[in-house]
Amino acid sequence: MTTARETVLGRIKDALALAPTPDTTVPRAYRTGRTLPDDERLALFTDRLVDYKAHVRTCTADGTAVAVAEALRERGARRTGVPAGLDPAWLAAYDGEVQQDSADIPAPRLDALDGVVTASAVSCAETGTIFLDGSPDQGRRALSLVPDLHVCVVDLSTVEVGVPEAVARLVPERPTTLISGPSATSDIELERVEGVHGPRTLVVVIRTDV
Repeated sequence: MTTARETVLGRIKDALALAPTPDTTVPRAYRTGRTLPDDERLALFTDRLVDYKAHVRTCTADGTAVAVAEALRERGARRTGVPAGLDPAWLAAYDGEVQQDSADIPAPRLDALDGVVTASAVSCAETGTIFLDGSPDQGRRALSLVPDLHVCVVDLSTVEVGVPEAVARLVPERPTTLISGPSATSDIELERVEGVHGPRTLVVVIRTDV
């Protein structure tokens, strides 16, 4: 007996086999290779993040642990999840409980965490978007979506000006999550509601010398 999924995919496959497949050239005329000095890139990225209602902290690499601990402490996070590959030094100044995530932990149990700390792969200053690619220091998608607070560490050296420049730094085969501010949507009367599809609060710690 075939499942509904198999039936649907089978019909799509049959339709594609019957449809003509003309050669198509996809235009790639968008702007690429744009750069900005570090201070301008930082200012643009920060402006976009704040516009999305994210909270921004800047620090040097040596101040990462203090910046992360203050972000967690200010929001009352006593139990924090981290991906398995996160640098443990980043939590050295944090006095709460740290729980290392693993695939064996059911996603619903992540709701018991007060927050999560992750690294990031690359970011786009122009859109205020942070890209996570599932690397060991970023973890699985559920870890960054279920807890109500996400503290994300971004190195300024990984912040590109535009989307084409940012995407060019990604590995296409890796699962990519795009974050533009805390999770938010609007109800039927256009009232903003936060925390529906992900963290209610996003704190971005930007390391300016990395």
